Amino acid sequence: MSNIQGKVVIITGASSGIGEATAKELASKGAKLVLAARREDRLKKLQEEIRNNGGQAIYKVTDVTSHEQMEELAAYALSEFGKIDVLINNAGVMPHSFLYKKKIDDWNKMIDVNIKGVLYGIAAVLPSMRERKEGHIINVSSVAGHVVGAGSTVYAGTKFAVRAISEGLRKEEYANNIRSTIISPGAVKTELTNSITDMDLKPGIDEIYKGAIEAEAIARAIAFVIEQPSDVAINEMIIRPTQQER
Repeated sequence: MSNIQGKVVIITGASSGIGEATAKELASKGAKLVLAARREDRLKKLQEEIRNNGGQAIYKVTDVTSHEQMEELAAYALSEFGKIDVLINNAGVMPHSFLYKKKIDDWNKMIDVNIKGVLYGIAAVLPSMRERKEGHIINVSSVAGHVVGAGSTVYAGTKFAVRAISEGLRKEEYANNIRSTIISPGAVKTELTNSITDMDLKPGIDEIYKGAIEAEAIARAIAFVIEQPSDVAINEMIIRPTQQER
């Protein structure tokens, strides 16, 4: 029996890409899923697919930039399943641009989703995890949290922040048996590049993404991390396409 069997897992950004692939992977291993995203039609379709394949899933339309909505999401998971074993902070945006373009709205969006969304998720699930003395928080970051490229300055800043938050969380909560993992993908076939508004940058990024790997590769890695026994913490993974240089 998989160590994932029966675990209650919240996934943000579940309506597409890595979130959707992870939901399917974990459902196949017996997880009880709480799917969260803004697009209800996508969530409903995913829920139906999982249920038709014998899995368990509920959903709640959620904007991760709202602390109140993230608290409501955690409360919903607890009311329906009685516990939260894993939170996967997966929601993210990547509107790359050069700083001189002053795309301040894009900067604020990245800070709100990529940093505040992660913090709000952690804040929402920690009380119940601390009470039970167990839990696992997985933050999906990026290779941009390790390497800064021209045009990715603000995005990389948010992902470096996620690394710092993940390590701080580990140090604060290891004594409560709460594990912290950061997953840093390289180029993955998702909708992430659709958020880029700087057309001077987009062709180069599109070129890099021609070699992108499938979202299922990240989903399998996340499943592997969750499957480890409770005394084993995989704190960080970087997953790139073989042909990606940086």
